Amino acid sequence: QVQVLESGPGLVKASETLSLTCTVFGGSIMSSHYYLNWLRQPPGKGLLWMGLDASDGDRDYNPALESRTSMSRDTAKNAFSLKVTSVTPEDTATYYCWLRVQRTSTEWVDYWGKGTLVTVSP
Repeated sequence: QVQVLESGPGLVKASETLSLTCTVFGGSIMSSHYYLNWLRQPPGKGLLWMGLDASDGDRDYNPALESRTSMSRDTAKNAFSLKVTSVTPEDTATYYCWLRVQRTSTEWVDYWGKGTLVTVSP
């Protein structure tokens, strides 16, 4: 029932800010324990973990991107946002959100978005 969907502009100019939204469908998870992860995969390269946004308020970033990356949430929309500033063509990638949500005291369930391609133009 639960689905996650990435959305946002598919084309961003270099030096500008990349902004994406991950919307959760199928019910609110804001009252649950969860980890919302962002990952990206540049063309022809591997999957890179960018960071997580936890229900307890903790945010954990990949040190390689931390200086340019920020995450936030919109509880009313059951959505999460990712921003990457000062982008370059090297930020071109398919971006994914991955939700890990606690259903019981011992059970965690994973939901992956299908990903969205963001191209950074020079």
